[in-house]
Amino acid sequence: MAEEEFVAQTREGPIAGHVFGSGAPLLLLHGGPALSDYMDLLYPETDGWRGFRYQQRGLTPSAVSGPFTVERHVADAVAVLDTLGVGRAVVLGHSWGGFLALQLAASDPDRVAGLVIVDPLGAVGDGGVAEMGQHLAGRMSPGAAAQFGEVAARLAGPDPTDADALESLSLLWPSYFADPAAAPPIPPDMRTSLECYRETFASVAGQLAGGFGEQLRQLKTPAVFVLGEQSPMPVSQGQQTAALMPAAEVDVVPGAGHLPWHERPGCVAAALARIRALAG
Repeated sequence: MAEEEFVAQTREGPIAGHVFGSGAPLLLLHGGPALSDYMDLLYPETDGWRGFRYQQRGLTPSAVSGPFTVERHVADAVAVLDTLGVGRAVVLGHSWGGFLALQLAASDPDRVAGLVIVDPLGAVGDGGVAEMGQHLAGRMSPGAAAQFGEVAARLAGPDPTDADALESLSLLWPSYFADPAAAPPIPPDMRTSLECYRETFASVAGQLAGGFGEQLRQLKTPAVFVLGEQSPMPVSQGQQTAALMPAAEVDVVPGAGHLPWHERPGCVAAALARIRALAG
């Protein structure tokens, strides 16, 4: 798909991304945090939309410096909309990006016409982090589990590296899918920033402890949650988070994992069509 590059300038450095397609405005927020932008994987689901995806703060070509807080990530998303001259957009967020989309809608609801929240980090308890970690580890082969233990020990040590974090992700990658043995390879250009990951999740923990979930009760933005039935992220997290919102619907996708569009192509496109109808 043809793309055009853009750069949004912020006081804390640039945020770089791509514009693609044509139609109603759609902002895509990738998961992680601190991963390479992979939302081009969703291009087949976004026909009829003018999409904007960007590399979130922490990795080039965007700023590699912080602050790595939820508030700064929200401000970066707003800066992207401002730079592109977009007043309101539907926002599609995956995993951590789903949590970020909810934060954006809660802090600046006039900028968000609707939400498609795909297998998100939730807004209840710890967001599902601990249970997801258990599920991911439990799906690993014995050989991968042994390697993962070695990498985890390095990550817990005094001098962890971005390379350690990427190796950890690579070992866990098959477990994100409903059938790990049939998982696609991890994107070859995937990168990560351990500093951004740790600091962003510390900020997320603060938001959850501070009652972010209760803020969602006031959010009237229409939303569709797309949850993989066999995702390592517990389906209950998405369901409970959606239940906090007055105008949210839930679609549990059978036989799908954390990237449900992989096993069930069209599930995200269907959610976008539903949001188009709800948002008018």
